[in-house]
Formats: sequence, C-alpha cells, structure tokens
Amino acid sequence: MNIYEKMHSGELYCPLKKELVDLQARCLDKLYDYNMSRPTEKEKRKRLLQELFAEIGEGCYIEPPFHASFGGRHVYLGKHVYANFNLTLVDDTYIYVGDYTMFGPNVVVATAGHPILPQLREKEYQYNFPVRIGRNCWIGAGAILVPGVTIGDDVVIGAGSVVTKDIPDRVVAVGNPCRVLRQVNEHDEEYYFKDRKISLEK
Repeated sequence: MNIYEKMHSGELYCPLKKELVDLQARCLDKLYDYNMSRPTEKEKRKRLLQELFAEIGEGCYIEPPFHASFGGRHVYLGKHVYANFNLTLVDDTYIYVGDYTMFGPNVVVATAGHPILPQLREKEYQYNFPVRIGRNCWIGAGAILVPGVTIGDDVVIGAGSVVTKDIPDRVVAVGNPCRVLRQVNEHDEEYYFKDRKISLEK
C-alpha cells in the first residue's frame, strides 16, 4: 500500500511524506488563486472550482475565503451546493456532499484525526475517515463535523453543533454533541420561521 492509498484507508500514516507535501502545495496554490480572485471574476471562479474539486455539479458556489487541506481535491459535490464564508474542509480523505446542500458561515468538516496516545502524536501520525452529507441539507453556522460521520438527506444541523455521530434523514439536530431534536413535520410545511407562514409568490 503506497502512502496515498494509506491516507484513504483509515490506517495510521505520516502526512509529512514528501510526495504528499508536494501534492498538497500544488493544491493550495490553486486554492490561493481562488481566494484571491475578485467578485466580478465569475467565470474564473467557476473554472477554478472545477479544477479544485474531485467532482462538482452544476450551480455550485463557495464564498471566499474557502479553506481546505488539499484544496478540495478529495471532495465530491453534487449540484447546487452553496457554502457561505470560511468553509473549512479538512479533506485529507473523501468528503461527499449531496445536491442542494447549504453550509452556513464558519462550518468545519474534518476527516483527519490524531491518536490519543501522545507518543504516536510526537511521531506525527494521523488517520482519516470520510464524511458523507446527504441531499438538501442545511449545515448551520459554526457547525463542526468530525471524521467518519454520515448525515442523511433533508437534515438541518443547528448553528454551533458538533456532529460526532451519524444523523438520520429528515430531522433537525442540534447541540454539542449533536442530537436529534425532532423530525421535519407538518408544522414546517406551514411555517418557515417561528410564526411566519409560508407564502410564496406565484
């Protein structure tokens, strides 16, 4: 197993191998270009996003600044994914995001972890587990997703939540650690915020 295969296997490995450091530097150079682009350079941003990500669907947009360990190289985005300012993707291994999912400001999605045993950390070992986020989710501002979690479809993760375990489909989940608060229900079909009724333009 080579070092690149090992980083995607869940096994312990050293991320400071020269081939990984060189690859990461090339990815981060391109990410720098994206973050330094002007708001009016829409076509340039679109092109750079296509180059940065492993896969990206139509209609996706990420507000700079955007941060990623490998610049999005290990990230698969569906279509119409939107991320507000300061999205951080620790994409040392794969992150999968479904169609129409939105990220609030300052969300962190982390795939990398470090051993609890101090002697292993001294030797700079780490491990990675993929994160999966379903279709049509809303990840609230400041939420943190840790390595290995899966979030189902049609989920709302409350602002500031720390997701340490899998979250099922079609729920509102909040807190630290994040827990299911309730199902998405009939009330949500009538009200969009507190006592504000849904009234869409025809």
